[in-house]
Amino acid sequence: MGYSGTSVPDTASLSPQKMVAELVQIADYISHVRGEIAALRANEITRDRIPMAHEELGNVLAATAGATNTIMESAEAMLALPDDADYRANVEAQIYTIFEACAFQDITGQRISKVVEALRHLELRLARFATAVRARDDAGLDPAEAARKERAERLILNGPQSKGPATAQDDIDALFA
Repeated sequence: MGYSGTSVPDTASLSPQKMVAELVQIADYISHVRGEIAALRANEITRDRIPMAHEELGNVLAATAGATNTIMESAEAMLALPDDADYRANVEAQIYTIFEACAFQDITGQRISKVVEALRHLELRLARFATAVRARDDAGLDPAEAARKERAERLILNGPQSKGPATAQDDIDALFA
């Protein structure tokens, strides 16, 4: 469906029918690109999805900071408890407070899922547009594919350990001993 011309054809060497066919092909390509630009729904992305992602990540930061402070305060309170007859009951009360503070993980997981979904929509729309206009970076690579490869490499290097050979925890502990 796309226009395959990379330069303006020499109109002197084209017959009127070929010129018309070339112009129709260019018009079809422009129409297709306009459709892909409309499908990006840039206003929706900037109005709804990006601000929502920003707000959700801010809420994640606030929730994790609050939970961390609660856990630290409980741990400090446990360290300051007098060793008396009520010691066990006081420690248990602080441990329950810590358990409650750890519930932030579920809430932050839900919020992060929303952000991931918003970013996935953005990535899909941009990849569709880049494909439609045959966008390439300076090295001639599809930018969406290059970004996915770079992200995958970064996650492997800095993210959770993939299945396969890993350093045993005992070896790591021995290294720091």
